[in-house]
Amino acid sequence: MTRPYILAESTWRTVADTSYEVAVLPWGATEPHNYHLPYATDNIQCDAVAAESARRAWEAGARVVVLPTVPFGVQTTQLDLKLCLNVHPSTQAAILRDLVSALEGQGVRKLVILNGHGGNDFKTMIRELVPRTSVFVCAVNWWQVVDARPYFDEPGDHAGELETSVMQHVAPALVRPLDEAGPGRERRPKVAGLRERWAWAPRPWTTVTADTGIGDPRAATPERGARFLDVVSERIGGFLVELAAADVGDLYE
Repeated sequence: MTRPYILAESTWRTVADTSYEVAVLPWGATEPHNYHLPYATDNIQCDAVAAESARRAWEAGARVVVLPTVPFGVQTTQLDLKLCLNVHPSTQAAILRDLVSALEGQGVRKLVILNGHGGNDFKTMIRELVPRTSVFVCAVNWWQVVDARPYFDEPGDHAGELETSVMQHVAPALVRPLDEAGPGRERRPKVAGLRERWAWAPRPWTTVTADTGIGDPRAATPERGARFLDVVSERIGGFLVELAAADVGDLYE
C-alpha cells in the first residue's frame, strides 16, 4: 500500500488532487560509518525519520509531503576516504535554490530540510534565500530534536551507540555484527578551545579516528533505537502539524 505523504510512492493523480501545506526534504550523505554500518546510513535514517514524522502529521490532518532524499553531503575533510562522496556547500546551495524555486512555482509555501549529516549546515543558505523567495524554509537536525542522553549510555558522534541503535531498528539487515565494529575512539585536539568546543574548525577525519567512527557502538540495541526514533518522530510530527496550520507571516507573539 502506498503512503500518500511520500512523493516517491505517489502518482500524478494523487499529487494533482492534494493541496500540500509543507514539504519535507531529507538531506543525508554518502560516507563510511565504522566497519559495521553502511555508507548510506545517514540517508536511511533520514528517510525513516521523515516518513514516520510525516505519517503522524498526515494522520493528524496536516498535508505534508516527503521529497526524495538528497544522498550527498559536505565531506571536504573526508576526501581521502574511498567513495566518500562530497558536494560543496555552494553546490548544496544551488540545489536548494532550484528546489525552492520549483516548490514556489507550484504553490508549496513551506519547506523543512530534515538534515541527517553533521557536515551539512543550511543556515547561511537559508539566510540567502529569505529575500529571494516567498517560501518559508527551515532546517531540523533530526538527532538533536530530543536530548539523546536519557536513551543511550554514550550516544556518540558518528556511527556510535545512537546511530547504530537506530539502524538496528530501521534496517537491521544492513548492520554488521557489533564485534566487527571498531571502538570509535576520537583523538582530541591539543588546543584547549578546540578540545572544549567553544572554538571550531573542521576535523580531518582520518586524523581523529582510525575506523571512521566516533563513539563506541557496542551498547547499541534495536530497542533503544526504536524508543529514540519514536520520541523524535512524535516531536517532529507535531512540529509539522503546527507549521502546516501556521501563518508564516505572523509567527511571533
